[in-house]
Amino acid sequence: MSTVLRRIAVVLPAVLVALVAGSAPAWAHTELESSSPAADARVATAPTTVTLTFSEAVPAATARVTVTGPGGTDYAAGPATGDEGTLTVPLRPLGAAGGYTITYRVVSDDGHPVSGTVPFTLTAPGPGAAAATPSAAPATSAAAAATAPATEPTAAEGDGGAPVWPWVVVAVVVIGAGVAFALRRSRA
Repeated sequence: MSTVLRRIAVVLPAVLVALVAGSAPAWAHTELESSSPAADARVATAPTTVTLTFSEAVPAATARVTVTGPGGTDYAAGPATGDEGTLTVPLRPLGAAGGYTITYRVVSDDGHPVSGTVPFTLTAPGPGAAAATPSAAPATSAAAAATAPATEPTAAEGDGGAPVWPWVVVAVVVIGAGVAFALRRSRA
């Protein structure tokens, strides 16, 4: 009987480690590694593009990137382009000095959506500030953005995914039942 317990003491931890190690790739999602402008950067010259670099390849065709400035104006001038893990988005000439936010939503290799924001500050008015005239358009855009309903991801887009812990619990129960069966059988 002590031989059986020793075998179990060796095999059970090895099986649990294999289960957890095997599920580790499911926990990994792409992450934003860097951006230009960088997060919380203070820039004096208005950028003409923003660049986002991720920890793995992300398809540009499904990426959504916006660059919102003071008053809620979106300055993205086109869709994201790129290869491997880097996306580039062209910008319309930035306007007033102040806070800008890059908002992104990409799909990781495992199919889960990943989103986030990168704030930066333009310390001097951009070239679009000279072209802007006082009008109701920025206020209307801000009001529309404030009253627009927030979009919730659909079940297909949700970041849910199947949790790993139920599988670990099932594996422990099955292994425990096998151990109990083996012990009863060795006693007989």
